[in-house]
Amino acid sequence: MCPSGRSLSLPSSSSSSSASGSTVNSSFRPAFDVLDSDRDGKISGDDLRAFYAGRDAADIDDDLIGTMMTVADTNKDGFVEYDEFERVVLGGGKENGSVSSPTSFLEEMFKVMDKDEDGQLSHRDLKSFMGMAGLAVTDDDIDAMIMLAGGDRNGGVTFEGLHRILMNR
Repeated sequence: MCPSGRSLSLPSSSSSSSASGSTVNSSFRPAFDVLDSDRDGKISGDDLRAFYAGRDAADIDDDLIGTMMTVADTNKDGFVEYDEFERVVLGGGKENGSVSSPTSFLEEMFKVMDKDEDGQLSHRDLKSFMGMAGLAVTDDDIDAMIMLAGGDRNGGVTFEGLHRILMNR
């Protein structure tokens, strides 16, 4: 449920089964789907390159994409499945010798969302990202998110505010 009290309509169901047969919470599914450009259910290096193409992301090169993949791809199959993605976002720590860094991931996500690069996510930034993620939100929903993150309608949300919302703190 959105902070304004209404539910967001997601393009897919709210949970899915992982390869192990367990139910996977899909609260981050829309963000995963934005990155999975070929819609094959897993994120590859090509998906990340496609995501960053056309954005002002000159500092995103093959080395950085490789690092992102290494951090998230804990089963070392060359792809990031949803459960691996969720583990990185939620800060799952160390697994199979790989250290995930949720703060680094969130910082990169914040930079992509912050289109005017002013260090805050404005109403327009959040509305644009939510639309790209396939979430139908109203202006009131965006305003409520901004207020929940400790921001204001004119200034927007800082990285710390976004972190507080996403990490449930």
